[in-house]
Amino acid sequence: VIAVTDQVHARTKAKDSTRGNAKKRNITGGQNRKTDPDKKNSQYAFQFNIGEIERALYARIVKKCGNRQYWERWATDIAKIAQTHITRISAIVGDPNNAREVFEFNGFVKELRATLNESITNEEVIEMLAQHLITRPVFDALFEGFEFAKSNPVSIAMQKILDTLQRHHLEKETDGLERFYASVKMRASGIENAAGRQSIVVELYDKFFRKAFPLTTQRLGIVYTPVEVVDFIIHSVNEVLHHEFGQTLGSRDVGILDPFTGTGTFITRLLQSSTIKTEELPHKYANEIEANEIVLLAYYIAAINIESVYHDRVGGDYVPFKGICLTDTFSDQSTVEQSSTGDSDLMFQNSQRRKRQNRSRIKVIIGNPPYSVGQKSQNDNAKNINYPQLDESIRDTYAKYSSAKNVRNLYDSYIRSIRWASDRIGRDGIIGYITNASWIDTNTMDGFRKCLVDEFSDIWIFHLRGNARTSGEQRRKEKGNIFGYGSRSPVAVTILVRNSTAKRRGEIHYYDIGDYLSREEKLAIVRRFGNLDGIRLNRNWQRITPDRNHDWLNQTDPRFNSFPPLGSKADKAARKIFTNHSLGVVTNRDAWCYNPSRSLLEKNIRSMIDFYNLERERYIVAAASGMDTSLDSFIDTDSTKISWTRALKAELKKTRTISIDRGQFIVSTYRPFQKQWLYYSRQLNEVVSQMPQIIPNSAVCNRMITVTGIGAGVGFSTLMVDTLPNLDMLVKGQCFPRKLYSYGGDLFSNAGTAAGFEVSDGISDQGLEYFARSYPTETICKDDIFYYLYALLHSESYRSKYKNNLAKQLPRIPPPHRSFENFMISSRLVAH
Repeated sequence: VIAVTDQVHARTKAKDSTRGNAKKRNITGGQNRKTDPDKKNSQYAFQFNIGEIERALYARIVKKCGNRQYWERWATDIAKIAQTHITRISAIVGDPNNAREVFEFNGFVKELRATLNESITNEEVIEMLAQHLITRPVFDALFEGFEFAKSNPVSIAMQKILDTLQRHHLEKETDGLERFYASVKMRASGIENAAGRQSIVVELYDKFFRKAFPLTTQRLGIVYTPVEVVDFIIHSVNEVLHHEFGQTLGSRDVGILDPFTGTGTFITRLLQSSTIKTEELPHKYANEIEANEIVLLAYYIAAINIESVYHDRVGGDYVPFKGICLTDTFSDQSTVEQSSTGDSDLMFQNSQRRKRQNRSRIKVIIGNPPYSVGQKSQNDNAKNINYPQLDESIRDTYAKYSSAKNVRNLYDSYIRSIRWASDRIGRDGIIGYITNASWIDTNTMDGFRKCLVDEFSDIWIFHLRGNARTSGEQRRKEKGNIFGYGSRSPVAVTILVRNSTAKRRGEIHYYDIGDYLSREEKLAIVRRFGNLDGIRLNRNWQRITPDRNHDWLNQTDPRFNSFPPLGSKADKAARKIFTNHSLGVVTNRDAWCYNPSRSLLEKNIRSMIDFYNLERERYIVAAASGMDTSLDSFIDTDSTKISWTRALKAELKKTRTISIDRGQFIVSTYRPFQKQWLYYSRQLNEVVSQMPQIIPNSAVCNRMITVTGIGAGVGFSTLMVDTLPNLDMLVKGQCFPRKLYSYGGDLFSNAGTAAGFEVSDGISDQGLEYFARSYPTETICKDDIFYYLYALLHSESYRSKYKNNLAKQLPRIPPPHRSFENFMISSRLVAH
C-alpha cells in the first residue's frame, strides 16, 4: 500500500505544480500532523485527488489476486489461444511430412472412437488436446500436491500425444497465460477445504468453457446444477432406498452411477453428505461409485474435485478415483468391450474402467442429463449423435406408443438418458434426475408417459417450473428458472422407483412448487424440504391417475374427439371441415429471406446466392481433383456470408446452381400485425409445405384462418390473414384457407400472375353438409361457414371449455346450437 501511495503522491504533486488547486482529501490515521519521512514506522500523511488511490489500489489488487471481471477478460484471451492451439495442431497432424506425429495422432483418434463413440471427429480430438494443454496448469495450481496428472489415465494419454508434438513448440502459445495461472494459484492458496476449491473450479469452468468452446456447450446442453437440487435428489434417493429396499447409499452392493457427471457435483455432494458413513466411504469410493463424462475439461474437473473431497473427509495419502471414465454413456456396450485390448494402447486404462463399470451392478443412477434435441444452425456443424442400440430401444417403447406424428423430441438427450437408465438398472433400482419438464404434459410425450407407468412402481415428480417459452400471465407464473439463464425450459426433479416385489405399478406422485416464485425463492423451498419426505410431511403430494390418452396434467374433455376437426392429415378419409391446410413458411434463414425493405432484401439474397454459387464451383473443382469433399468439413460456414440448412447442403451436393427471380419477392405476415417482404423460393425456403396451393405467388390474395400449432405451449390463439404467413406468425401456426389453387406445372413457375390457376373451395363438401344438418330449412354457403368458424374460435366459452384439448390438438368443431339468425350474425360480423 505504501508503495502505491508513494507513486500516487508523486504524481499528484506533479499535477498540482502545473495546475491550480484541485479538490483534495487528507489521508491519515487521525488528525493532520507533520511527518518525518526518514523515520521508520512513522505515520504518513498524503494528499490525493478523490478516487485516485482507490483506482490505484484496486488495479494492484486485481493484478495480484484476480476477480470475476478480471477472469472474464482472461476467458476471452484463453478462447483465442485455444483456437490458436487448434489451428496449429490441425496443421501439424495434417502435414504428411510429420509422419510420426500423424501416425500417433491417428492411432489416438482410433482409440478415442472406440472408447467414446464412432462419430468423434479429428477436429473434436484436436479440441480436446487444446483443452488439455491450456487447463493442466490450472489444475496443478488449484490442487497443488495432488498427483492427478501423473495418475489419471486420460491425462497421461493426452500428455503422451502432446509430447510427440512438442518439437513444434506448442507451449509458446501459453506463455502469456502465466499471470492467469498465477492468479488461480494465488486465489486457491490458503483454501484448505474442498467446497472453497469447488467454487473456484465452477467459476473457472463456467467463464472459460462457454467462451472457449461454445458449440460443445450448445450440443451437450451443459449447465451447472445448483447444490440445493443435487442435495435434494441425493437425500430423496437415500430415503427411497431405505423405504423400498431397507438399504442406504452407503450399503454394500448398492452401486451408484452418475452417467453425465459434468464437474462432479453429484458425486462430490454425495461424498460430503451424511448418507454414506465415514467407515463405509473407502469401500464405496474404490468399488461402488461410478461416473462418466464425455467433455474432457469437465472430466478433469470432476475427477480432481471428487478426489479432493474424498481426501478432505478420509485423509491419508492421495488415492485416485478409479470410478470415473472419459466416455460417451450412450455408446453401444459392444464397442466398449472390443476397445483397447493391448497394454500399449494409450486409452487402455480408461477402457478397462469402462469395462469394469459395464460389469458392475448399478442400483442407483443420479444426475443432470444434457438437454439437447439438435443444433440451432447447420452453420454450427454441431449435430447430435445417433445411437443405434439406444434409439432402437426408444423406437420399441416411447415412440411405439406415441400418438404424435413427429417423434423427434423423443430423441432429445434427456429422454435418451431416461431410456438408458431404465434399461441399465434392471429389475430393481432408482433413478434420480433433474431434467427438462416438458414431458409431463406435452402431447408428443404420451407414449413416454405410458412407458413410465408400465415400467416403474412409483414416479415422484417435483415440478420446479421456470418455462421461459411462455408469455403474458403464464410467463409471470413460471418466473425464475433454477438454472438461471442456463435454460429456458421448465425443470423438474424426477425420482423413478422400480421395485420388482411391489404390488403397485405406476403410482404417480406430483408436487408443483407454485406460481410467481423467483429462482432464489425456489431454491430456498428445495433446501427447506430437503427430500421427498419433506414434501410428504406437508401432505402436499398429489396422486395422479392418467386418462386413456396417457395425459397426467390438464386432462382433456373426451367429448371433444367426437367433433370433426378443422383438418386432418393422418386420416384422409376422415370427416373434416377443410380440404387441406398447411404450416406457415419455414425459411431457416429469416435474417436473409425477410426484410421490411424490398431493396435490402434483394441485396441480401443476391449476396447469399453469389456466395453459394462460388462454393458450388469450388466444390465441383475439389471433387474433380479427388480432394476430400465431406460436405460439413468442406463448406465455408461463415454466417455473415450464408446460412446453411439441410436442404441447401443437398442442393450443393447435387451441384445445382441458384439464380435470383425478381418475381419471387412477396409480402408476408411475419408476426401478428407485422408484414415484411419475403423471398419465396423452394431452394432458399427450407419448407414451404402446402403454401404454394394457398398463396402460389404475389399476384394471388387468399384469406386463411391461422391457429397455434399442436403443443405450442403459449395458449390457443387465432388470426385471419390474407398474405403468406411465417411458421411462427402464430407459434407453429396451422393455416386453413378459403380457397385452394392448382396449376399444371410447378406453382412457382407461374409467378407474377393470378391467371391460369384452377381454383377450388378450401372448405369441404363434408364440412358444408355438417353445418347444413343443423339448419335443414335454411340455405348456407361456404363463406358463411368460414367466417362463423373464425367467430367460434374467438369464443371465450369455447376456449375455456376445451382449453386442455386446444393445447394438445387442432380445433374440433361442435355442431352449432345457436339459432340460424345468431349463426348468420356471427358470420357476417366477421366478414365485414
